[in-house]
Amino acid sequence: MKPATIEFLRNRFSDYYSGRIRMTAPLRVPEALDSREWGFMFFGTKSTPGMRRHLSFPGPEDLYSYLRSMTPAHVFYSTAYYEHPAAPTMEEKGWSGADLIFDLDADHIMRGPYDQMLARVKTELLKLISMLSNECGIDANRELSVVFSGGRGYHIHLHSLAMRSWKSAERRELADYVCGTGLFLPAVLADAKRPDRGWRLRAKNALRATLTHLQSLPRDDQARLISSVAGVSKDGAEKFIKRLPGLIQSLEYGEFGSCIHDPVILSMASDQDSLLSQEIADRAALADEPVTTDIKRLIRHPSSLHGGSGLRVTPLAVREIDEFDPLIDAVVFSDRPVRIESSFETSMPMLGSSYTISKGTNTVPEALAVFLCGRGIAELVGDGN
Repeated sequence: MKPATIEFLRNRFSDYYSGRIRMTAPLRVPEALDSREWGFMFFGTKSTPGMRRHLSFPGPEDLYSYLRSMTPAHVFYSTAYYEHPAAPTMEEKGWSGADLIFDLDADHIMRGPYDQMLARVKTELLKLISMLSNECGIDANRELSVVFSGGRGYHIHLHSLAMRSWKSAERRELADYVCGTGLFLPAVLADAKRPDRGWRLRAKNALRATLTHLQSLPRDDQARLISSVAGVSKDGAEKFIKRLPGLIQSLEYGEFGSCIHDPVILSMASDQDSLLSQEIADRAALADEPVTTDIKRLIRHPSSLHGGSGLRVTPLAVREIDEFDPLIDAVVFSDRPVRIESSFETSMPMLGSSYTISKGTNTVPEALAVFLCGRGIAELVGDGN
């Protein structure tokens, strides 16, 4: 990144943290501010050191003053609560609990245009919130908060006091449940008296969708797809094709016993690349499990700016998620024209309009210029003023 581009980004972020940008929401502080460790990354060249961490602030004004004077590119704070958050080693900090975090990152879900990735990850966010509130006993209005990361995803913060003391093992159990990790199909479907909800209902729907799809294929495609499953021979695939109509009929009558004992279905359930496993995975939460199990994690600070996009790390009420558009609602910079030099042709929506950027010199709104420069796609032309 060229010095002029670095200075442009630093000046724009300084405007935000100094309160010179009108009509933006106020900066926030997390609960128990003085018990949190803070970390910062700054604009600079590749030779600039990475994160500056092991910092703490006794009060909100101390944090605000740091943001105004230092103008960080990225702002993080600990999900953990510490007795001595500024201590230089984790052992000396004195861990006393941590919020539980779910991280949904579109990079781990799909590839494609940025706006499409944001739309898809929002769908996954709503799915996960539904699982947590309807199946895990979490009060979405009191114990759960949502934050747009400013990049490609969302964070869910669980603030339950009962969960705060959980170590990694307990957090992993919750992550395994929502992500369907270690799901054993026969055990989930075996007891016909259990109500159809949670993973039992999802597994039934996944099995039904798999068999229905197989039934719709030409016979050669059926044989090819089934014999590609680990542990299934061509002869086994042919025999399964003959059983398939009867298996589907049994599902229509709500009888799953023959399915959960079928050797080919069991092989499909064990093969992560099979159609059945993909159907199950589509119904699981696509959260980044290591983030949830980490009890000493640093997470982006809500109301800060993301140095790779210029978008606001935006806290949201659950009721606001449906209408939230990050490329409008998380934008804090203006639409004044700025000249940039793009390294390649691309297109990008921003502030309700769509822009086609050609390789070379372009004039774009300031908010888009910040985004493209932060992403490393473009460099500033001139001084940006």
